Amino acid sequence: SAAPSPWSNPWSTWRRAPCTTASGNGRGGNGRAAKVMGDREMSSIDIGIADDARKQIGDGLARLLADTYTLYLKTHNFHWNVKGPMFNTLHLMFEQQYTELALAVDLIAERIRALDFPAPGSYAAFARLTSLTEEEGVPTAEEMIRILVKDQEAVVRTARSIFPVVDAAHDEPTADLLTQRMQVHEKTAWMLRSLLG
Repeated sequence: SAAPSPWSNPWSTWRRAPCTTASGNGRGGNGRAAKVMGDREMSSIDIGIADDARKQIGDGLARLLADTYTLYLKTHNFHWNVKGPMFNTLHLMFEQQYTELALAVDLIAERIRALDFPAPGSYAAFARLTSLTEEEGVPTAEEMIRILVKDQEAVVRTARSIFPVVDAAHDEPTADLLTQRMQVHEKTAWMLRSLLG
């Protein structure tokens, strides 16, 4: 028989489990009601992390996602608009950086979903959650470097701020993700600073 297509859907034979209501009346339900925390409904899942800690981690990751996406857009903008004697170096470097950030956005969003929260995905949500600021106009090449150094460091601070609750909850997958993100951003900030002499 023919080999399966690499584009085939691995979930094509998946069957949806019987619907479970918040009151636990559906077949297969565990009887635990969904909790309303703040302005978001939070279902009660059992992955060994208390609901309150899980919400704090989800909220922290939402801020990290917003910072990462905002930095992605800014770096892509600078890739397009940089000019001057360092054009080729910076054009290629910024491309490498925004490509890495695009992949990171997906990893962070998927971790938020694994914790059973919706991942923010609109410009309005990112603007509300991010610690970064947008740039007006087109900075010089040297100003772009300085701005990105500052923003790379800001993303490190956001990631580091989530660690206390992550450690207390023994959330190793999120701790691993945060460690990787801090390593990338700290190294990128160092490389950008090195261009300034």
